[in-house]
Amino acid sequence: MDIEPDLCRVEDALGILVGKWKPIILLYLLKDGTQRFSELKRSVPGITQKMLTKQLRELEEEDIIERVVYPQVPPKVEYTITEYGKSLSPILEAMHEWGTKHTLHKRQKANRKIL
Repeated sequence: MDIEPDLCRVEDALGILVGKWKPIILLYLLKDGTQRFSELKRSVPGITQKMLTKQLRELEEEDIIERVVYPQVPPKVEYTITEYGKSLSPILEAMHEWGTKHTLHKRQKANRKIL
């Protein structure tokens, strides 16, 4: 590994991605493309409207997603991952793969203790 710990920017990256909901929101936008607020709300069970709004605003501030408001009644708002935000795809995929392997590792370890 050729990373200088004192120059490490992992903390900056985690500051943008950390949280229970942001990775899930991003994965849905990467997988399904542009979505309305209500579609995201249905896709992410357990998230409150307030929390979804907060997470979307934070991602928008970082230029990870784009919010488009259509001037109509009732208002229509859509969220899309930006080209810049798409650069997170390999990171999120790697985290997903590692999380899957880690869960399997923990299960195997627990099963060994039972035996």
